[in-house]
Amino acid sequence: MVVTLALSGCSNASEGIEPIRGSITYGGQPAAKLTKSPPGSVLPHTFIDPTGRWVEETYIIQPDRSLKLVRRRDVVDSHD
Repeated sequence: MVVTLALSGCSNASEGIEPIRGSITYGGQPAAKLTKSPPGSVLPHTFIDPTGRWVEETYIIQPDRSLKLVRRRDVVDSHD
């Protein structure tokens, strides 16, 4: 039950996150479906955004094998 509440909280908070250039779902869902990961699996993705900052996104695999973007955050480099 705790997991369900935590995930539902993420879903509600994440509504409206739009993919940006570099996002896996930028321009639509990827052509290849993730068939080996079960629905509900979390998929992290790190990339450099159009402004040159490192960004980490979190996706959740949906029952139809599409990806839902649920979180985006800037990655702070601690080596500066």
